[in-house]
Amino acid sequence: MSVTASDQVASFAGAVAEGRVGDRLWLYATYHCNLTCSYCLTESHPRIADRRALDPALMVQSVRDASALGFRSVGITGGEVFMLPSFPRTLVAIAQILPTIALSNGMLFTDRVLDELVLLAGLDCAIQLSLDSHDPVANDRFRGPGCFDHVVAAIPRLRERGIRVRVATTVVDVDANLDALCTLHRSLGVPDEDHIVRSVVRRGRAVSEDLGFDLEDGATLPELTLTADGSFLHPFAPTVHDGVIDTDLRISDRVGPLHEALAAFLSHEQTQLRGSDVVRNVR
Repeated sequence: MSVTASDQVASFAGAVAEGRVGDRLWLYATYHCNLTCSYCLTESHPRIADRRALDPALMVQSVRDASALGFRSVGITGGEVFMLPSFPRTLVAIAQILPTIALSNGMLFTDRVLDELVLLAGLDCAIQLSLDSHDPVANDRFRGPGCFDHVVAAIPRLRERGIRVRVATTVVDVDANLDALCTLHRSLGVPDEDHIVRSVVRRGRAVSEDLGFDLEDGATLPELTLTADGSFLHPFAPTVHDGVIDTDLRISDRVGPLHEALAAFLSHEQTQLRGSDVVRNVR
């Protein structure tokens, strides 16, 4: 390891210990998606012209480098990660290096994909599926037709293969019946500790749809996030509005080498906060 990279290990460990940053690396695998969700941070949709995907080899190498630099886990999101045909194999390779969570809308689990994901059994990896309501109509109103049925069908198919499943609920309506939703995910074998609840962030398409709340400074823990558009402060940062990438929370227009992206991340003013409350369970 170079002196520069070694310095970053110590600096990063200190920032994590002080609670200024998280020890998870985020990868934005692609901006392409099979859905057009009303609150999508990146305005992803099936006919997006600029799909902007991270190269699979780059993702795996970034995770190797992240492990050497002291990162403890990985989150992978999009877009819809399984729009990338190679993603099941990429996910297995990444999960063999660090504990991993991959976010998905749950609609693309074909037999081929499930067969390739069997290698995740026994690894510290979870697939986090989006489920916003126990009611199919309410769930699909902001996401798209058929989402509820696909997710409810996917959960047991994944669990039968020994793959851990988490459920993420994005709360749009203040009167959401979370009790009924919790009853549903428990019946599918997903325990309460694997159920994530978060509010809509007013970035991306949510701005146009007038949904959610503004993301204030210090509202979320900084976690280095790599995308095809560069490196960002956290996974709510690389958003798109009216087709234009938001750069207010971009820390570098490069993603590698990772120790340089980490140096830019650690020097960002919003990673210097100490003792402030942050919402850590947003993803």
